[in-house]
Amino acid sequence: MSLVLLAEDDRRLAELVKDYLESHDFQVVVEEVGHTVPRAVQSLDPDIVILDVMLPGKDGLTICKEIRPRYEGPILILTARDSDVDQVSGLEYGADDYVIKPAEPRVLLARIRALLRRYQHSEEKEQSELHYGSLSVFVSSREVKLNGEIIALSSHEFDMLVTFAKQPGKVLSREYLFNVIYGRPYDGMDRTIDVRISQLRKKLGDHSDDPTRIKTVWGRGYLFVAEAW
Repeated sequence: MSLVLLAEDDRRLAELVKDYLESHDFQVVVEEVGHTVPRAVQSLDPDIVILDVMLPGKDGLTICKEIRPRYEGPILILTARDSDVDQVSGLEYGADDYVIKPAEPRVLLARIRALLRRYQHSEEKEQSELHYGSLSVFVSSREVKLNGEIIALSSHEFDMLVTFAKQPGKVLSREYLFNVIYGRPYDGMDRTIDVRISQLRKKLGDHSDDPTRIKTVWGRGYLFVAEAW
């Protein structure tokens, strides 16, 4: 299930889009205020970001320009403003597509799916194998080798390792990892992710007391260290 971050201050429209996308197997998180969107993108790392241009607090074009250097997924601008200047600005700031309101829901859905397919195919082509020193992760065959020996991982442990290995040097929050691994929102209390990471460290020869390969960043999450393998 793909996660959509929808930045839209029109509650009625946001609910309509949210209901429609969720009826087609998407999970949708709505942000109504512009200045909260960059932080939500960082913590949730959604599969796609949909930005209204005229948001209170910070406009969508400014947000697009701000998040693009760090956010690697597709960005779609959804707005009532139809000037060529706005469309060109959005694309130059890093947006991938531009849809004018009112948008037919089926058209919006098709544009979202097309963007996700394009990014997914590109990512799969680039990252079918991941290598860091003595660690090799073969994504298609779901196989992991450390120092040339196959490491037996559970399905969730493998998914977690791939998630880390595709984003070395980036702090991943417990909330983000929970969403990616289990495909549902994090309730703020579940410690399953901490247990999984502890098991993963043990199987991958990391230190439990002073980990160097998958580090704990207190108050923020976990960090995969590419140079430690």
